[in-house]
Amino acid sequence: MTSNQKRKEELHVSNGGVKQSAWSKAISCKAVWDEKDEFLDVVYWFRQIIAIILGLIWGVVPLKGFLGIAIFCVINAGVLYVYFSSFQQVDEEEYGGTWELTKEGFMTSFALFLVVWIIFYTALHYE
Repeated sequence: MTSNQKRKEELHVSNGGVKQSAWSKAISCKAVWDEKDEFLDVVYWFRQIIAIILGLIWGVVPLKGFLGIAIFCVINAGVLYVYFSSFQQVDEEEYGGTWELTKEGFMTSFALFLVVWIIFYTALHYE
């Protein structure tokens, strides 16, 4: 029996057989993910939340240009990497490697970030 299977079994017994929601697992350290897609959905939606928050901050603080885009990319990728490698401690190879998890939902979060950034920047700083 692998360590991941042991963790699943121990968690199932400690919960009294009750299944946890995806969001309660998302904020629990070292949660056991029964389905691969469930964890990928959490990564995707965390990226969208980060994009909205950073877009709002970049729009309010009148940040412009390539610097804003570069900082967004570094923060977005970095926060998610720390989340899945340190907080959740998932086996990256089970999900196709570190690169697959790092790029999961990145382009949609980038587009959302740009929209929010442009809207807030234009609303607050346009003359």
